[in-house]
Amino acid sequence: MSPTTAATASALRRIFLGKAAAIATMAGLLATGLATPLAAHAEEGKLRIAQQFGIVYLLLNVAQDQKLIEKHGKAAGLDIQVDFLQLSGGSAVNDALLSGNIDIAGAGVGPLFTLWDRTRGRQNVKGVASLGNFPYYLVSNNPAVKTIADFTEKDRIALPAVGVSVQSRVLQFASAKLWGDKEFNRLDRLQVAVPHPDAAAAIIKGGTEITGHFGNPPFQEQELAGNPKARIVLNSYDVLGGPASATVLYATEKFRKESPRTYQAFLAGLNEAAQFVSANPEKAADIYLKVTGAKTDRALLLKIIQNPEVQFKVEPQNTLGLGQFLQRVGAIKHKPESLKDYFFDDPLTARGS
Repeated sequence: MSPTTAATASALRRIFLGKAAAIATMAGLLATGLATPLAAHAEEGKLRIAQQFGIVYLLLNVAQDQKLIEKHGKAAGLDIQVDFLQLSGGSAVNDALLSGNIDIAGAGVGPLFTLWDRTRGRQNVKGVASLGNFPYYLVSNNPAVKTIADFTEKDRIALPAVGVSVQSRVLQFASAKLWGDKEFNRLDRLQVAVPHPDAAAAIIKGGTEITGHFGNPPFQEQELAGNPKARIVLNSYDVLGGPASATVLYATEKFRKESPRTYQAFLAGLNEAAQFVSANPEKAADIYLKVTGAKTDRALLLKIIQNPEVQFKVEPQNTLGLGQFLQRVGAIKHKPESLKDYFFDDPLTARGS
């Protein structure tokens, strides 16, 4: 078994954990627009949230630990049962949302645009909130790779989902800026879908076909600290024009309409989590370690949380440009003109971009 195959096999074993093991994969159907969602009825007081790997999901970790969603539910006279599912990759998350196995999806803004575009006039998937602004780094351990133009057929770039994840979309955006819109997917052929923990291990250890990883915190920082050959090849902020909300939460219109109190309790709880992290970075780091069981160095976590480039807030920022790029190159059909097109209208998020 080749190193890449081994990494991929390991990745597949990690994709569905706990209750997520019961989720049926419909990626092939979704890719062709033929996926048919199960007839699921949203129910007040029940909330299933899908999250992935990394400290970018810290607000959900804090909300889970502090039971903030339940707190705001009680304030509204509602007992809410909250379940958190662990998935890997925007494709798996989108499949779960369309099949009715989750209510709130946590993934990159790239998967949001994909699903918003494909469900217009049907499930009407839109954004609920941002999980904050984080710079995402494309890291390589290949000394010959200093820019994305240096990757060759010998290199493989690991990311959560090829052609769908926000990392893949940002790389496409960067490619279009370098080689022109017609070459936006030039590097897709070098991409492999691998969960962040496995990809980080490959970059730190070296010796595999995976020489690049477009990840997120804390995995990118672990790579830079763990392998002296590792370097930043691309920063998402440079591509997107400044601080941007790369990871977001989204849901179907059906859920929002049928569970309005649950929806509002979730959003209020998430907003309180953002305020908590900003005011209590050390406690937030401890919560992340406790909830995720991660073995990440605490000092490294705290450094990420306190990084001036990182902002914890539910209001999305600097997302529209990516969506308009995706429409321009034909990755999505509909052009988003403003945040209201692809985000539900709510006072906590309405002033986003």
